Amino acid sequence: MAVLIIIDEQHVGEIKQGLVVIHDGRNRVITARLKLTEGLLSVQKEEIVCTSANSQENKILNQVRLVTIVKEADEGLGLSVKGGAEHKLPVLISRIVKGLAADRSGQLFVGDAILKVNSVSVEIATHDEVVQALKNAGEKLTLTVKHFKQASYFLNRGQMQEQSTPSKRNTSGWLQLEKQWVNMTSIPLLYAYITRYMAGTDKLRPNAFEVVGVDGVTSGVVVCEDTRALAEWIQCISEGINHQFRNLISKWNKMLIPEEQIFHVCWCFEKVQVNRQCQAWRAKFLALKGSEIFLFDTPPADLRDWNQCERVSKVYESMFKILKDTELTDDRQHCFIIQTGSGSSIYLSLESRSEVLQLEKAWYRTNHHAVTLLKSKTFGCTWRSCLSGLTLDIHVGFSLYDSETRSYMWTYRFSQLKGSSDDGKSKLKLLFQNDSTKLIETREIECTNLQTLLFCIHAFLSAKLASVDPGFLHNF
Repeated sequence: MAVLIIIDEQHVGEIKQGLVVIHDGRNRVITARLKLTEGLLSVQKEEIVCTSANSQENKILNQVRLVTIVKEADEGLGLSVKGGAEHKLPVLISRIVKGLAADRSGQLFVGDAILKVNSVSVEIATHDEVVQALKNAGEKLTLTVKHFKQASYFLNRGQMQEQSTPSKRNTSGWLQLEKQWVNMTSIPLLYAYITRYMAGTDKLRPNAFEVVGVDGVTSGVVVCEDTRALAEWIQCISEGINHQFRNLISKWNKMLIPEEQIFHVCWCFEKVQVNRQCQAWRAKFLALKGSEIFLFDTPPADLRDWNQCERVSKVYESMFKILKDTELTDDRQHCFIIQTGSGSSIYLSLESRSEVLQLEKAWYRTNHHAVTLLKSKTFGCTWRSCLSGLTLDIHVGFSLYDSETRSYMWTYRFSQLKGSSDDGKSKLKLLFQNDSTKLIETREIECTNLQTLLFCIHAFLSAKLASVDPGFLHNF
């Protein structure tokens, strides 16, 4: 696994970038740069490349060219060549000596392949044959050449390393060698996530994080010099990811009816049982949409994918609980549980306390939206051994309807509920305060779907509180 160590950093407008050292896990270490732009995180390495002054010169170099060279008396051409038919390569100019005939022509470059010498083709000649042809060509000769840019990079590289300021050296009038940052890895921020934990475990990396793209491409492990740099990088990358999510939600919601609006999406980690001896954490994509909770293995690429999600629960039939430190099952922090009426309990974790609080706020907003649209829900039950129906109504409160007499036996507002208890199986005891007498009245019912009923009562109470207190949702 790659290790990135922050050496230096700077802000350029909307871009954050910093020099890094990458260890690829195979004892290879290279200097690189981490660059964050809107929508993209790139890991870059510095490479030496050949460039030319402008596009017109590039066009000329891509053509077959005739170059005339004039030597002075007792002067050599001032160039070296490599390659030849014996190497299954054209003969390439590998070096041009400054000030001599080839250099004075101003039209020859390292990386040029010699096709003809004085109109005689040497394309399939050996290295020695070309060298001999150049020696016998006379004091004035014409070369037919064509430039091979990729070859010039390798041929120039050795010469460049000999220069004290290689980035400024113009090797041939048009061509020059420069150092440029080239992307090794690029991770789109849309659907990406950032984590400080070692993959699949509860082990926190010291002063480090990793960014993982939706296609599994990773930045490697970014190890920061101090906690300040760590916090800055995590904040900037997280803000970039959240910005992409907000734009995506806005785009989707324009295509959805009001009842199906998306309230929140985020990556979290679910603790799953791998075998009896081992627990593991796996990334899950959580979404709150309409009145439901979605938990994806792979995030939805379009609206049709929402129908393919296998783990969907009603918000008002579920319970969201943030765990205290004493309730955690391992070293993972910022954990919460989603309990459903069916009896399942999903143990999840986020990267920070603020992310958990954002999800909690979105949960209550989703619940208020769902219950307001639902208005009421009735549960079959028995009261005093009679078949009945307990109705929760956002406007009315609690109402018990007797099936035999076809009449309501009692009705209480949500505000009259003063307490409750249950046996964890089917019996539920509700304590209401009588408005007139101020006495507590006990109503005991039995319901086979007790857990779902309890969650729905909590959901309706929360939604009612949000309705009468506009600041309730704002405070979450």
